[in-house]
Amino acid sequence: MEQVLEIAGFAIYVAMGLTALFGLFWLVLLYFRIGQKRFSSSTQADTFLDEVRENLERRDYERIAEQCDTAPYWSKAVPQLILISMQHINRPLGKLKRLLAERLEVDILASLEYGMSWIATFAKTAPMLGLLGTVVGMINAFGKIAAAQSSGIRPEALAQDISFALATTAMGLSIAIPLVMGGNVIHIRMGKLQDSVQGDLTRFFNDLEEMQSKRNSNPA
Repeated sequence: MEQVLEIAGFAIYVAMGLTALFGLFWLVLLYFRIGQKRFSSSTQADTFLDEVRENLERRDYERIAEQCDTAPYWSKAVPQLILISMQHINRPLGKLKRLLAERLEVDILASLEYGMSWIATFAKTAPMLGLLGTVVGMINAFGKIAAAQSSGIRPEALAQDISFALATTAMGLSIAIPLVMGGNVIHIRMGKLQDSVQGDLTRFFNDLEEMQSKRNSNPA
């Protein structure tokens, strides 16, 4: 039984290390992925949308598609969605808005939410592993106390088990707290991304609606 508990203690340390590693991996990955989806500044967004408006007025949809699919815009969320709209430009405006809203949720936000679920999982797993380590350490300690009547207890061995129990709890909390805080930062960045994308798409739809109104009033 003692050997099993020793193996379990080693496995807990390994599991906590992997939890910290993968949690950090997802935090860094999502942080930079969100940065890729957003315009680097409002000036870049304005420049892009002004160019789109100019091409809308000329009805040059192919040029808009090329613009969306070239650097530095191909990785941004708004150009990706506008590129989809160019592929369905003949749809009514209401249906086009619903299509882009669905693609925003499915193609962009869903993948980020998937990563957020992993961060939340690791943040919850770390303190549970710490608690498991506490239980294993206390079982070892009480086992040595129970055997003290026949062999005599060694204080250093008992202290080592109690130290393990407390250390795993501290490690679990030390892993979980940064992951929770980092997850909140990512959640805020996701909210800002969604707000900026919706704001830029609103401007695009206003320009598109204006262009369609001019075309209907001047069919020639």
